[in-house]
Amino acid sequence: MTVRLGVIGLGNMGTAHCRLIQNIPDLDLVAVSDLSRDRVDKLTDRYGCAGYQDPAALIKSKTCDAVLIATPHFDHTRIGIQALNRGLHVLVEKPISTHKADCEKLLKAHKNPTQVFAAVFNQRTDRHYQKIRSMIHDGTLGEVLRFSWTITDWFRPQSYYASGGWRATWAGEGGGVLLNQSLHQLDLLQWLFGMPQQVQGFCEFGKYHDIEVEDAVTARLQYASGAEGLFVTTTGEAPGLNRLEIAAQNGLLVYDTVVGEIQLKRNAKPIHQALIENAPFEIPDTTSLAVAVETEGRQHAEILENFGAAILRGEPLIAPAAEGIHSVELANAMLFSGVTHKSITLPLNSRRYANQLKKWMTASRYHPDVTEGEGTEGDVQDLSKSY
Repeated sequence: MTVRLGVIGLGNMGTAHCRLIQNIPDLDLVAVSDLSRDRVDKLTDRYGCAGYQDPAALIKSKTCDAVLIATPHFDHTRIGIQALNRGLHVLVEKPISTHKADCEKLLKAHKNPTQVFAAVFNQRTDRHYQKIRSMIHDGTLGEVLRFSWTITDWFRPQSYYASGGWRATWAGEGGGVLLNQSLHQLDLLQWLFGMPQQVQGFCEFGKYHDIEVEDAVTARLQYASGAEGLFVTTTGEAPGLNRLEIAAQNGLLVYDTVVGEIQLKRNAKPIHQALIENAPFEIPDTTSLAVAVETEGRQHAEILENFGAAILRGEPLIAPAAEGIHSVELANAMLFSGVTHKSITLPLNSRRYANQLKKWMTASRYHPDVTEGEGTEGDVQDLSKSY
């Protein structure tokens, strides 16, 4: 038995998913949909599946048990609701919606617990982040005091933004580096540390590119526990890095993707104990070690396999769609803070942010009535960097 899957949106990611599905036994690609007739024809010829230009026609066709939505961001909500209302299982690319209010609408449509509703947060399959999460939750690190995450390896030239009129516009994407690239790290951030109480964002719009949305962000996060986080990202630096530092009671953890291993300096005694017991100028003794992981994780392929297994055998989801609202809320809060110059208390007022986004969209250079697909078809060698 296999899951009959339809893919909606045949840009970079939709096309890549179609290729990956061919090697996943639980999934059978039976239909594709895109506004572009040429794209539909290419994929139906290649894979021998049904083709539709109207996603609603695919959803109503009864040819599919499930759909994967890989359209531009604003369509995720509308198409996702249509598919859920028809009783289909749904896998939606990130972000699950462009802003929190739309996330709430989409999640409200998921009423049937037997319907599998998942999100493509493929970096959760990375064994390094899985190990770090276990070290936080099993007490190995002790209470987290502070973290700092610098993600500047999402470099994009101007030609990337010029590849589609919808790219890097408020009306086309609803945001820039936060919603399109670093949303992966925002998802991992809340997955590792939970949601903060306060967010203060400093956003620069079109700092490095001729775009209307943010391409450089620094944000400060404050937690109920007293912990603090610093989040820095841009698409305008090279060479970039992806470096996570966690200062905790039991030591300092550093994961740099260039180094490729988790490094831990473990304290001989917890910080709270050393603060009371140590002599003046006595620094706690530490032991340095590298934390090995067995495999790297298989990113998008693993998410697809998990989706099929969840439908057929009840396997727990790696990334339930319900958790996708958190990364969107963080991105929205950073942007809202950046334009209001105020710290934002979470939960974010979704209606107020939606009103702000509407103003940006009204002034946007992109007009959504122009028919465009999601990017351009091509070979995507590194799927984690293809957005």
